[in-house]
Amino acid sequence: VFISKNLLFYVSLAGPWATICAGKSSNEIRTCDSHGCGQYTAQSLHQGVYVLCSDGSTVYAPFTGRIVGQEKPYKNKNAIDNGVRISGRGFCIKVFYIKPIKYKGSIKKGEKLGTLLPLQKVYPGIQSHIHIENCDLSGPTVYL
Repeated sequence: VFISKNLLFYVSLAGPWATICAGKSSNEIRTCDSHGCGQYTAQSLHQGVYVLCSDGSTVYAPFTGRIVGQEKPYKNKNAIDNGVRISGRGFCIKVFYIKPIKYKGSIKKGEKLGTLLPLQKVYPGIQSHIHIENCDLSGPTVYL
């Protein structure tokens, strides 16, 4: 595994990301099911990771920063078409499938970011999760 000096700098600056989903002791990446897999680049267009989280559970900010705006991954107004972009501590991420508590403003690591939307309504039988994607489309797995 190759880790650049910049990556080591960012990890040491921010520390590991907080546990993102309530009821979980760690950030666990979704395995494969009939709807696909959750690892970075698991599907050809998959540019993030899926972190397991139960529908309706609280989602926490992984690091301290600013919520800089709303994200709509599908742009089709379905039940899970919502999320936010967060920037800070050398990171910029998009978090999808949540109902955020706000679309702009400061947020602290571990503070409530929002609530997981009902993935089961859109994809029955899927392992419910949030989608986390780095703004530069690099792999976020190392920070989890």
